[in-house]
Amino acid sequence: MAVLTAPHAVVMPRMSAILRHAAPRVLESMIMPVASFYLGLIVAGIPGGIAAMVLWVYGGAGWRLVKRSDVPGSVLLAALMVTVRLVLAVVFHDPKWFFLIPTLGIFCASATFLCTTRARRPMLQRVAADLVPMPDEVQRHPLMRRFFARQSLLWGGAQLLNGTFTLWMLFHEAMGVFLVVRTTGVALLLGGVALGSVLDFRRTLGALQLRP
Repeated sequence: MAVLTAPHAVVMPRMSAILRHAAPRVLESMIMPVASFYLGLIVAGIPGGIAAMVLWVYGGAGWRLVKRSDVPGSVLLAALMVTVRLVLAVVFHDPKWFFLIPTLGIFCASATFLCTTRARRPMLQRVAADLVPMPDEVQRHPLMRRFFARQSLLWGGAQLLNGTFTLWMLFHEAMGVFLVVRTTGVALLLGGVALGSVLDFRRTLGALQLRP
């Protein structure tokens, strides 16, 4: 069994602590924009869904500006993306444009994950480090580097499948069908991949003889 060769013992936070650290960031920048969209969709249709998402993202950034606190990069990125999506949907008078831009972004994320698999520090590792703080010696360990390479392939492939499925649904199905089927399918796909990643992470930490 491989062990760390650092002169002092390195102890990772418990899995519960890691999840508590990452959950607020994932909730605010990834889950709540989608949840607010569907809430607005139920109340006032597609225009209401778009408005609710825009209000949530802008509200989060605006609240931090009022409090004079730092705005996380994920919130700034979400605000930029939702602005571009809104402008295109208004200019072309077609809600499909609101969904096309993030779909193209999915393909970009997939290509980035796949192309950086063999890099010294894969893009997935950079993203993971924002959510889960890890000591440098842990990130540099060969077992952890192989973990990030595996996960880069896994998430790159999953996002490629996600983007392909979403793009096909967007142009071949009515908007109502697209929203229901695409959301359900992608949730199952990415939920399964996320579960596999967590289990692989725990196994890797076990091989490193670290406390998960």
